[in-house]
Amino acid sequence: MNLGYYGEKLAVDYLKSQGYKILKQNFKARYAEIDIIAKDKDVLAFVEVKTRFSEKYGIPEESITPWKLRTLKKAAQFYKLLHPELPEALRIDVVAIELNPDRSVKRLNLIQNATQ
Repeated sequence: MNLGYYGEKLAVDYLKSQGYKILKQNFKARYAEIDIIAKDKDVLAFVEVKTRFSEKYGIPEESITPWKLRTLKKAAQFYKLLHPELPEALRIDVVAIELNPDRSVKRLNLIQNATQ
């Protein structure tokens, strides 16, 4: 299993443990892909997952650039247009995961409402 899919599996398991209801994984729009779409109570959460084995290229959170957030927002708005029955409140969350060499979790950080 590649690193991206492994990180997403860890993120899904964690989000479920936090009460999120997973609606979709790997939604592709023309200009972006959303890793996880979930409901957190009455909020529709669009979740970006970043997984790293080392800090050689920085911590996972540092890879979420303003440009990446803008493209995620556009994809989230497009998904909401396709699903008007879902909650009106939207937000972008980030799950940042650092792994040990044996693929055990060194650190997992959930950032809710990353655009704030």
